[in-house]
Amino acid sequence: MIKVWLLALIVLSNGYASTGAGMNKSRIPDFVNIGALFSFNTSIGRSIKIAIEAAVKDVNSNPDILGQTKLNLSLQEDSRYKGFLSIAEVLQVMARQTVAIIGPHSSVTAHVITHIANELQVPLLSFSAFDPTLSSLQFPFFIRTCHSDLYQMTAIADIVEHYGWKEVIAVYIDDDNGRNGISTLGDKLAEKRCRISYKAPLSPEASLEEITNVLVQVALAESRVIVVHANTQWGPKVFTVANNLGMMGTGYAWIATAFLSAVLDIQNHISSDAMVEIQGVLTLRIYTPDSKLKRNFVSKWKNLTSGDNANVPLGLSFVALYAYDTVYMLAHALDAFFKQGNQITFSTDSKLSSLHGDNLHLDALKIFNEGNLLRSNIYDVNMTGVSGPIKYTSDRNLVNPAYEIINVVGTGTRRIGYWSNYSGLSVVPPETLYSKPAKFSWQNQKLFPVIWPGNTDKKPRGWVFPNNGRILKIGVPKGVFYHEFISQIKGTDLFEGFCIDVFLAAVNLLSYAVPYKFVPYGVGKNNPSITELIRLITSGEFDGAVGDIAITTERTRMVDFTQPYIESGLVVVAPVRRAETNALAFLAPFTPRMWCVTAVFFILVGAVVWILEHRVNNEFRGPPKKQVVTVLWFSFSTMFFSHRENTVSTLGRFVLIIWLFVVLIINSSYTASLTSILTVQQLYSPIKGIESLVNSKEPIGYTQGSFARNYLVQEIGIDESRLVPLTTPEEAAKELRKGPQNGGVAAYIDERAYMDIFLSSRCNLTVVGQEFTRNGWGFAFPRDSPLAVDLSTAILQMIDSGDLQRIHDKWLLSTACVSQGAKFEVERLQLKSFWGLYVICGLACLLALFIYLIQIWRQYYKHYSEELESTDQSSGSSRSSRLKTFLSFVDEKEETIRSRSKRRKMERISYRSSEGSSSINSNKGYASRRSEFASEV
Repeated sequence: MIKVWLLALIVLSNGYASTGAGMNKSRIPDFVNIGALFSFNTSIGRSIKIAIEAAVKDVNSNPDILGQTKLNLSLQEDSRYKGFLSIAEVLQVMARQTVAIIGPHSSVTAHVITHIANELQVPLLSFSAFDPTLSSLQFPFFIRTCHSDLYQMTAIADIVEHYGWKEVIAVYIDDDNGRNGISTLGDKLAEKRCRISYKAPLSPEASLEEITNVLVQVALAESRVIVVHANTQWGPKVFTVANNLGMMGTGYAWIATAFLSAVLDIQNHISSDAMVEIQGVLTLRIYTPDSKLKRNFVSKWKNLTSGDNANVPLGLSFVALYAYDTVYMLAHALDAFFKQGNQITFSTDSKLSSLHGDNLHLDALKIFNEGNLLRSNIYDVNMTGVSGPIKYTSDRNLVNPAYEIINVVGTGTRRIGYWSNYSGLSVVPPETLYSKPAKFSWQNQKLFPVIWPGNTDKKPRGWVFPNNGRILKIGVPKGVFYHEFISQIKGTDLFEGFCIDVFLAAVNLLSYAVPYKFVPYGVGKNNPSITELIRLITSGEFDGAVGDIAITTERTRMVDFTQPYIESGLVVVAPVRRAETNALAFLAPFTPRMWCVTAVFFILVGAVVWILEHRVNNEFRGPPKKQVVTVLWFSFSTMFFSHRENTVSTLGRFVLIIWLFVVLIINSSYTASLTSILTVQQLYSPIKGIESLVNSKEPIGYTQGSFARNYLVQEIGIDESRLVPLTTPEEAAKELRKGPQNGGVAAYIDERAYMDIFLSSRCNLTVVGQEFTRNGWGFAFPRDSPLAVDLSTAILQMIDSGDLQRIHDKWLLSTACVSQGAKFEVERLQLKSFWGLYVICGLACLLALFIYLIQIWRQYYKHYSEELESTDQSSGSSRSSRLKTFLSFVDEKEETIRSRSKRRKMERISYRSSEGSSSINSNKGYASRRSEFASEV
């Protein structure tokens, strides 16, 4: 019997060999050998088998594809994704001189056998190996006929960002597909400033006990957003254990990769107990648009699965759709391959021939000579399948990757939205958006409401304090002064002060408990370095810091701060003395420029009024000396509204009214300023602010441990040798009293919040200049800490309710020094405060002069028109004579000009009448002489 089986195997092997030879002889063969490698004994494996066999049958029955050539399919079992066995199984398929292999189903197997495919130049077309590291550059003969997990992990990262979560926990199968997929997820989360806080790998064959141990550690972690990346075999077990551990309740958010949607689609009838275990879970499904081809295949699928051996109807998943389309892709590529005039040939691999081993039979493996040509034709395929458009991009990935986002609710699922690499998250199907411009703005990222674990529609916060008994260590700087802000109660571990009360009030507003304890930082003899305290947070020694901690650029690079709860910028404090008044104190209200401009306008307005009134007002006429005195007297007397001269002309009154209004404003401002100067205490200091300190060389004091030192040296550029560290307020006051001449300091620089307390009892000191930084105080926490965000919200609530102001008044409201109400130096009135009035007055003067000149010129032209004509006709005329005539006309009194004009008019009338009579007599004489001449003739 054994000999019979051996003989049969020899005959079969010869038959396969003869088949290959026959193919080489014919240009277009009657059939083409293709292989399929995947596991048959699972639900998804059975659905894949049905889809592939149906596709081969449809291709072979369609004469439009491959003509008379048929596909000869060889199915090979993948023994549950065992690496070594997979190698042996793929060698069996390739020994049959196949031109392409559909599969494998597992990325783990793909990593193993792709090296063989590269050596023998046989394309591997995988519809379910999603590992992003299976690159076409490293594995040129691996062709992915579905979408890579690169896009699925990008979609998950967008979902995490959409719901405002910062950290996730990754539970995954510890194989090539799991590790590489989670690594890609970590990269995509980092782009969103999120991260994987804890990785929980599972063995590919993990038992329920092993899964339980892993999930217990997950439950003790801080994050409550859990991403599960597994396969259809082991993934559901994770949710079973999680449900038993109580991890499917309120507060958790579970996101499963596409394996869960495949399980839900294939298993049409899932038990109610199994559905309870995954309530509220979000999962992704590769999106396949609705089409006529897809609907026909769905109808056909029911007939294909009705006679399944398991006697359980199989649902249709995206895996079966892509498996069906993969066969069609290969068929179209082979059709193009043959139409190009190519033929299928195999040759011996010289590298394998050099390996001696009679039992291995490696000489049966042949190189597919036209493998590169077939691979190129596969990438050139452009068709529409049951899964949608199939076309490859320049990076050899399928176009239009998109996913449905599914929410498991009740006994089924509901779609809450879509994701595509074209427009991100959306509630609109992706194909609808492809015709519109791509929009990735945050406002456009939308999803429908979700029912979360615990049957709640309230979005989980996404994190809790670790349930491992660990209490947050909050560092508190232990300073040596200004105990109003923070101080340790003697003999206890308790702290009190403004900063402590703000923190406690903010924590009480949180909706959850915060386990913490205050840990003093510093020995209490010197002020500790706040920046060093911040560094200890980054190293993990402290979980946060509470106190008078200024938010600076350097510190924000290391930690996250809450919303500032008090504003406190750097200020300069310097000694002041009372400014004594002198004999010229009456000049102090105005600046020199203001005095000069005001004097010029007094004279200017007087001159303009004189010009407008000179021809019509006798009070503005007379000898030149008298007129100059009149102008000056009239101008300056308007300051006290005591001018004696009356204005007659309309233009003169117009100018005077506007000027008197300006004088009224100037007088009122001068009186108010002079009163303030003479009655309010004036302070004086040679230091005007930070600018005067920069330009000087005098020593400057600062509080030890403050960020002011680095700021003054690095940002402002003050030499470090000029800075003097001061440890207590008393020392600072003493050094300021001594002054730079006696070894002290010229000024003291610290934060405004400190200075308000420092100056409350030191009347000989004051703040000079303005704040030259805009810092606030906040609580510090590690990067991306959700507690920082929640406390910021609580602080804003305290600001709105007034609680923060009440805490401020409790600790920091103190009686100010009397001298703090004094003015610092003289506040002079400057020209910029009145330039609008002067502009209006100047424009009024110009307008009045312009109208006046037009009126004068019309009068002059009217009364001297004949003289102007005779002057223009005379050759000896000159412009200077005309100008003198015009000026003399302007200087004359208007009444005189009118009388002279009237007299001239009468003279011209009498002259014309006498001239007319003489002309009549002359005409009569001419007529008599003409008659006498006629009689003589």
